Formats: sequence, structure tokens, C-alpha cells
Amino acid sequence: MSTIESELFTKALVSVLDEAFDNVHGYFLDRGTSLFETLATISAAEASIPVGGKCATLAAQVKHVAFYLDVVDRNVREHDYARVDWGEIWRTVSAVSPEEWNAIQAELRDSYNRIINLIHETPGWTSEMEIGGAMGVIAHTAYHLGEIRQALCTLRT
Repeated sequence: MSTIESELFTKALVSVLDEAFDNVHGYFLDRGTSLFETLATISAAEASIPVGGKCATLAAQVKHVAFYLDVVDRNVREHDYARVDWGEIWRTVSAVSPEEWNAIQAELRDSYNRIINLIHETPGWTSEMEIGGAMGVIAHTAYHLGEIRQALCTLRT
């Protein structure tokens, strides 16, 4: 059975997350389309518009990504798998002021930094659950980045 060195896996994981959030490396995004690069182009007014008939605002999408990262961080660090209200953000986050929009983006940055620290603090990837959770962070973020970018196309045309 062949194995992947933990250090190599960690380096690749951080690099792919860096692409999703900050700096495109060419794994799966086009230049200038990472999450934080995309958010930098969105005003509070745009972030407050519900996308589609029953969809959430862009602000809710971003708040949800931060919430997801926080849940993963808590689950791993504290082994706390308590039920959470996944729908609360969709029900409560709507129109935002420029200050609120900036705070949501700062919250996302903090949540992302905690996940990166968690990854660096993980001494080894010893279970399918750990690796699956790490992959889940990538997939979940990429999904919502796609939703946000698609919504911007709709809003700006």
C-alpha cells in the first residue's frame, strides 16, 4: 500500500484552499476569481440583493461559508458535534450596511485563518474522516464561490 506523506498532503491542501480564498494557482479557478478577490468587487448594496425568487443574499452566502468553517474548526478541535441551525443564516441575514458587509468579510477572513492554522497544527492525516473533512471545506467553499459568482453575473447584466 502506498501512502502520501502528511507534510505533502498538508502543503497541497493549504495551496488549494489558498486558491479558493485568496491566490489563484491554476488548480481550478481563473485569475482574479478567488473568493476574497470576488468579494472585494461587491458593494454592500449588491450583497443585500436576494438572488432569484427565494434565494439568499450574497451577504448570507458569505456568512454561511464562515459559519461552516467555524463548525468544522470546533468539531475538530473540541470533538463537539452538536447540532447547529444551518438555516438560521438563510432566515436572518438580508440587507447589510457597508459596515456590516465589511464585518461579514472580516469574519470570513478570521474563520479561514483559523482553518489554515488547524491544518498546520494537524500532525498527521490518519483517518478517512479527517481527510474527507478537509476535502469538504474545499468543496463547500467552491460551491458557494460558484453561487456568488453566478449571482454577480445575474445582478450585473
